[in-house]
Amino acid sequence: MVLSFFLDFMGEFCMMGFDKNIHFYEGKRMFRKNTSHLQPSLFGIASQLPKAKLKKLKKSKEYDFYRFVFCQINEKDFSVLYSDSCSRPNAPVNSLVASIILMYYNNWTTEKLFDCIDFDLLTRTALGLDTPEDTPFCPATFFNFQNRLLSHFVSTGQNLLEGVFDSLTQEQLKRLKIKTNIQRSDSFMAMSNIRSYSRTQLLIEMLIRLYRVLSDEDKLRFKELLNPYIKQSSGQYIYNMQRQQIPHEQGKLSQLYHKLYEALKDSYKDFEVFSVFERVYTEHFTIVDNKITVKPGKELNGSTLQSPDDIDAAYRKKHGRHYKGQSVNVTETANPDNELNLITDVAVFSNDTDDSKILNERVEPIKEKTPDLNELHTDGAYGSEDNDKKMEELEITHVQTAVRGRKAEVSMEIEEVSDGQYTVNCPHQSVSSAKARKRYKACFDMKICKQCPLSSNCPAKQQSDKRTYYFDRSDYLLGKRNRNIKSLPPDRRKLRANVEATVKEFTKPFNHKGKLRVRGLFKTMVYAHAMAISINFGRIWRYMAENPDFFALSRLVCGILLCFFARNSRNELQKIIIRGKSHCWLEPQQYFRQAA
Repeated sequence: MVLSFFLDFMGEFCMMGFDKNIHFYEGKRMFRKNTSHLQPSLFGIASQLPKAKLKKLKKSKEYDFYRFVFCQINEKDFSVLYSDSCSRPNAPVNSLVASIILMYYNNWTTEKLFDCIDFDLLTRTALGLDTPEDTPFCPATFFNFQNRLLSHFVSTGQNLLEGVFDSLTQEQLKRLKIKTNIQRSDSFMAMSNIRSYSRTQLLIEMLIRLYRVLSDEDKLRFKELLNPYIKQSSGQYIYNMQRQQIPHEQGKLSQLYHKLYEALKDSYKDFEVFSVFERVYTEHFTIVDNKITVKPGKELNGSTLQSPDDIDAAYRKKHGRHYKGQSVNVTETANPDNELNLITDVAVFSNDTDDSKILNERVEPIKEKTPDLNELHTDGAYGSEDNDKKMEELEITHVQTAVRGRKAEVSMEIEEVSDGQYTVNCPHQSVSSAKARKRYKACFDMKICKQCPLSSNCPAKQQSDKRTYYFDRSDYLLGKRNRNIKSLPPDRRKLRANVEATVKEFTKPFNHKGKLRVRGLFKTMVYAHAMAISINFGRIWRYMAENPDFFALSRLVCGILLCFFARNSRNELQKIIIRGKSHCWLEPQQYFRQAA
């Protein structure tokens, strides 16, 4: 009997170990889901707080973050980051991912994040930590997890945090019955947290960094050549340089770069610093007639390396401001019938990528995620011939607030009658088109044209007995974009403007110089998706606060269903509760009590 009791006790203890993150191995897999938050401790927060404070805690934003974000993170998607071999189990993935989201949304440093995890009750509630001694991970684990995300992205092109955003958003759209047929897009500049280098300073900075990785033998070999640059910082070197000296200095640097590259390319080709040095060398210098020369400044484009600390950062000048970093494109629902709108897509591109190209790449994924999309509102920068064709294929009406291009003095409206057949309308005539060799043509009556006061500015070419207007399908699609916005009711024409408020939410964490805390394309992607998750959650949370009756009804229905399905089996009741906490929006047991 004693032995039996001991075995039963050890069995229960082992099960507690699995649930409480005590390091027992689950088969031979390193990855393990975190379920410890589903079984509150007997001596946890709920047992120590007074009822009034506990009630206030469960009304907090952080508690709802735990329910609507933390509990909905699919940890299995992250199992690819871990080994299948027998080893110590991973730190809780949902805690790591949720911490990244909280850090970016609150604009915390890593140090501030861990202070909040250790000492702030609300933050611990958001992460499902029930007892004061619970610590989900250490700083080293947190950094290693982010490095794993980066390595996975580099090797596969898959951003796992984007998957979290997509899964959460799909569930939110479904639960709240948000219409996705009308959406709007806009982009903004995300400046990288890098130092601004002039061309000459960048060239010198790369010499200093290359020197640091050279072997002792090579340092001695090139010491005389590099000595003027390595004795001080790149900023100090150019500080005393006069403007007229810059061309001569760049010429000297071209010779030095060429010599170093030829001497080191075989032995240092696997060094990351040398690969950046090689990029700078090929971007700024060229060989003409077997002589190394400096490329003119006008030959350098926005994709030229801006800083060795962020090789992904590109340059762009927009509205008189200079940006070095990435561009973030945001798409959200915009149907006027929606009581709240959610972000459906976030994408990060190089800073020098045109908005029209961004749309061309993202419209298909957006359509795939929200198949009922049939109307997309953007500004004029998103328009192009390729986009017109793609929008037509996807059966999406592209509505622009302003269309690029010079406004024609005489309007030619092209209407499609049937496949390959068009009608062209000018202010005084309407004629059918005919197929020319490469384009279409519309012939206007010369008698009417002679009496037209606009004939001097007419785009139709004058011939002996007629005026002929040549066009192709791209001209038709361009005109269609112009007519799309005119055909909408006045309230629908202003839908795009509200996306600016969403952009403001994204840029709120920027510092006084408009820069992010992070550098690099991937970290900007992590920031963008973490912010999108946070913004969507914030909107839902505010909507819940403004519509308590709706959610109270949901709680009641869920509670009734819980009792119905569980009345025949106590074990089944436990299953439903666990399932509800880990995969459902609502906690049935608690909500039924509240509703009752």
